[in-house]
Amino acid sequence: MAKFQYKLQSVLDIKEKLESQEKIAFGLAAAKLQEEQEILQNLMIQKAGYDKKARKLVEGSIDLLEINICRKAIETMKTRIRSQMINVHKAEKQLDLVRRRLNEVMIERKTYEKLREKKFEEFKMELAYEEKKEVDELVSYTYHQNEE
Repeated sequence: MAKFQYKLQSVLDIKEKLESQEKIAFGLAAAKLQEEQEILQNLMIQKAGYDKKARKLVEGSIDLLEINICRKAIETMKTRIRSQMINVHKAEKQLDLVRRRLNEVMIERKTYEKLREKKFEEFKMELAYEEKKEVDELVSYTYHQNEE
């Protein structure tokens, strides 16, 4: 009995490896985005702490030096937050890019898998046809042998 051999199996193997690499890249990009979002959240918490401190400084006895230090700290935190928002946005874009590449690679792999399935079905049909042909020949031969 003949054995099915898919001629494009090496291409399918490469597509599967590419897909696994893209999955790893996607995981790394998602982790990077998560990390950047956590940094942003921590910066916002710090800024909120400085805002609270500034409100308390204005309520009690006024210490101008301490108030100015706190205002500068708030402005610095605002700058850092803006910068971190840019980093988060970059990480989101990178994740989106990697997601699109992963989808493309998955589509290519699935295409080759469907092609392999189609070729396998054709192979099975061809085998069934050959088997039927052999049976018909055997029956025909047996019939003619009995007539003689």
